[in-house]
Amino acid sequence: MPRFFTLDQARAMLPAVSRDIREAVQAKTRYADAEAAIQNMAQRIMMRGGLNVDINEVEGWKTQRENSANSLKRSMERIEEVGVLIKDLDVGLIDFPTLYRGSEVYLCYRMDEADIRFWHGITEGFAGRKEIDSAFLDNHRGEDVA
Repeated sequence: MPRFFTLDQARAMLPAVSRDIREAVQAKTRYADAEAAIQNMAQRIMMRGGLNVDINEVEGWKTQRENSANSLKRSMERIEEVGVLIKDLDVGLIDFPTLYRGSEVYLCYRMDEADIRFWHGITEGFAGRKEIDSAFLDNHRGEDVA
């Protein structure tokens, strides 16, 4: 069952969730870099029928890949535990579920933004973002959190 946030509740959580999404994006990038380096080495070995491999370099990349995967997993778990939805790790896009006129919608935040200023329906996605206005504020609600 999803958790629903008011705009104020989402904004209160933003510092911690923003930090976590930044960590997740960085970990994903480090993982991808390590994976690409490992694949590149494997490709060079295959193309040349063998190659002197620097074992320390390979182990370094494997360690970075493993550490990055673990960091990514932890960051994502922290975000999801509080009820926030991860939408795109390439740009750090997350959604806070809320209710607007009785229907589920999302408060939308991208890590390069200073605040939560947009919302969209569950089927509209990022392209359907609308600016939060007084009509939205008057007709949205979250759930009471003890």
